[in-house]
Amino acid sequence: MAEEIKKQTALGDVAARQLAIATRTVPQLSTITPRWLTHLLNWIPVESGVYRLNRVKDANNVEVDCSSRDEKALPQTFVDYVENPREYNLSAVNTVLDVHTRVSDLYSKPYNQISEQLRLTIEIIKERQESELINNREYGLLHSIAPSQRINTRKGSPTPDDLDELITKVWKEPGFFLLHPLAIAAFGRECTRRGVPPPTISLFGSPFLTWRGIPLIPSDKVPIENGKSNILLLRTGESRQGVVGLYQPGLPGEQTPGLSVRFMGINDKAIASYLISLYCSLAVLVDDAIAVLDNVEIGNYHEYKY
Repeated sequence: MAEEIKKQTALGDVAARQLAIATRTVPQLSTITPRWLTHLLNWIPVESGVYRLNRVKDANNVEVDCSSRDEKALPQTFVDYVENPREYNLSAVNTVLDVHTRVSDLYSKPYNQISEQLRLTIEIIKERQESELINNREYGLLHSIAPSQRINTRKGSPTPDDLDELITKVWKEPGFFLLHPLAIAAFGRECTRRGVPPPTISLFGSPFLTWRGIPLIPSDKVPIENGKSNILLLRTGESRQGVVGLYQPGLPGEQTPGLSVRFMGINDKAIASYLISLYCSLAVLVDDAIAVLDNVEIGNYHEYKY
């Protein structure tokens, strides 16, 4: 006997959805990060795109005297400057965004297509900015460290002893460690092994591990090669002779400091173009404003007996 076909007695989900409005989100992008480095740097406006870093030749040549009770002649001295100081030129991170006018005209509710395209493109540019601040061969942090400010790990994995040694290199008002999240995990394992779990603090509403009161700031832009990475320690601020970020103020179409968006027109194919530009650089004012721990192994794990 053939199976009896069941009669539908209520409206089904598939048909009902034709009358329903789905709640939509703006486009999500997994590559967006907090970019803590750009938040923690002090940013200096640079006129005409050039920042001249003046330094003293040799402060040890300056003679002073702790006056005694006699009437001997006081030393005569002066502070000499470097005659050819380094000049930093701002670097450009830019692209041209194209949006067909038909798309922006017909499909801009509930979210404006041009606004969302600009938002996502700007996020990608800012991610590239943070990468350049760390890795650029002309001004990036990893390429601005004096040889005397580089040390190696004692045993490969980043230990509390290694970070203590790093602090001795930037002992004048150290600001923060900068390292890959996997390096933070590797350091945490070494602390757990020694029974000295690092305390946490809250910055920008987020928790951060610390060592000796100095926060460990994560950035996935710190490179990892062959299972090894680097840990940097920075002092920031012009008044502290630290590391400073540089940007161009007053750009046409400025959206945020150093970043501008300019409409370039509509071509004969009805495509509207927008030029997005970000100008930035970075300067290390004195050598001891930054140091790095090299050859940090991030893949070592330990077995614990309970």
